[in-house]
Amino acid sequence: MRRRAIVILTALLLPLWLGPQAHATGYRYWSFWTHDADHWTYATQGPATAHPADGEIQGFRFALSEDSADAATPRGTASFGAICARTPADAGRKRVALVIDFGTSADAPTDETPPPRRTACARVPSDATTAEALASVAKPLRYDTNALLCAIAGYPERGCGEQVTAATPPEKKGIGPSVGLWAGAAAVAVLGAAAVWQARRRRRHV
Repeated sequence: MRRRAIVILTALLLPLWLGPQAHATGYRYWSFWTHDADHWTYATQGPATAHPADGEIQGFRFALSEDSADAATPRGTASFGAICARTPADAGRKRVALVIDFGTSADAPTDETPPPRRTACARVPSDATTAEALASVAKPLRYDTNALLCAIAGYPERGCGEQVTAATPPEKKGIGPSVGLWAGAAAVAVLGAAAVWQARRRRRHV
């Protein structure tokens, strides 16, 4: 009976020792951000309808994300003064500081390498949208038939917001065995010791 319990517990614990094989489904796309008070906020509208004011900072980040709550923000510092320092003001026009983060190699489509992060100061008409500001400094842009932004400065060369299934990253799996795993292992050890003790006791009484 005890031997059977050990076999059952071992079978249950083995998948935990091997690690979870969970998968997460996400989308690989360009996210759009606004910058205020030294932090990034996911934009509530698309770049084609957003009309930034003179002096604003806006950002784009290419990444693999499950949804807007999980989306990765543009990396690095963002300062309007630093980005637009060499672009003087002009009457009837506005300056928009843009941060363009092409993401990491882990986010990149197969056989593509993300370019380095860049910043640019777009000087555009006062009524220009963010999309128009972006087009003035980061061509070529690519859109799909639904006006979804697919590529900035030609990156990526292919795809547009495609769904991707990837293994759950280690930080979401947890580091090391769980408390439940250790408790189960302890139970196996206790049962194993009890089985050995009982076997020896029986031999002494034979």
